[in-house]
Amino acid sequence: MASVDLRGLTKRFGSLAVVDNVSLKIDHGQLVCLLGPSGCGKTTTLRLIAGFLEPSDGEIHVGERLVSSRARTLPPEQRNMSMIFQSYALWPHMTVTENIVYGLRLRKLDRDTIAKKLAAILATTKLEVLAQRYPGELSGGQQQRVALARALIVEPETLLLDEPLSNLDANLREEMRFEIRRLHDEYRYTTVYVTHDQSEAMTTADLIAVMNGGRVDQIGTPEDIYARPESEFVARFIGASNVIKGTARDANHVTFAGATLKVVGAPLTPGQGAVVAIRQHDIGLSTQAPASTENAIKAVVTRQVYLGAARDYMVEVADGTSLRATTPTETNVPRGSEVWLTLPPERCRALSR
Repeated sequence: MASVDLRGLTKRFGSLAVVDNVSLKIDHGQLVCLLGPSGCGKTTTLRLIAGFLEPSDGEIHVGERLVSSRARTLPPEQRNMSMIFQSYALWPHMTVTENIVYGLRLRKLDRDTIAKKLAAILATTKLEVLAQRYPGELSGGQQQRVALARALIVEPETLLLDEPLSNLDANLREEMRFEIRRLHDEYRYTTVYVTHDQSEAMTTADLIAVMNGGRVDQIGTPEDIYARPESEFVARFIGASNVIKGTARDANHVTFAGATLKVVGAPLTPGQGAVVAIRQHDIGLSTQAPASTENAIKAVVTRQVYLGAARDYMVEVADGTSLRATTPTETNVPRGSEVWLTLPPERCRALSR
């Protein structure tokens, strides 16, 4: 196993930089998720790491080895990496056992060694009872486990996963997130996991690199990314925060829609524009005026949706800005009602970018 180090990695298709000067260090044994919307460059970055694409600029180092640069790109088969594709790419005419040991047979390992490794991986991935079935006889989750077993049995330095759960239904997808994390904790391969699903990233990753427009917008632990976003893009993409745009009154106060908000996060410049993020479940909503007017805003309910465990409100404040608030189901305020929003200061985060 080894670290993966991207240094100024760039990939252009014509004049378009799909991956634009990405630098990212993935330490030995870490699981890092490249997270972002379609077209942000995450899958292209993964294919550059795998060796399927050559970089237009920059370098990729795996441990002490330079595996990609403008001058030379090591082919995929010489990188000691395993990749799991969105489609699983199982051989339909081979049994589970034959699919799993295919890479070992290509490496010409002896029969006893193959048998020992197969028994261990079947037990780890809970596939013993399915060993003689064919892919067409398996569920999506079972096929996913076969793909994982085949990737892990060859003991790669690096494991690459390209949206591996996107073909599964919601319940199975949730189950497989924990399975992928369990297998990572057992084997501790250096892993790069591409997804557009923030729940997958939050569940599986040691670090999340949020990508936008070919660049890494922010990197940090799941808690860092969720609780301390640095940019408007990250705040909106992770957890769907409300983004408030006002004017800084001083280093930690913002005027917005006729109200004054005390905020935390990036220091503000008085008189300059300020951008503040607050998550919808952190906003209090009441028909009663609060005792203090600081961090309190008057609004009108424009939409209310019952979600079973909560109610989802859309409200409009004095300057026409719409905000979302999630409340317990007991808070039942009809459309058109005047309400007061309470925005806790410790949850109002000023963004640095």
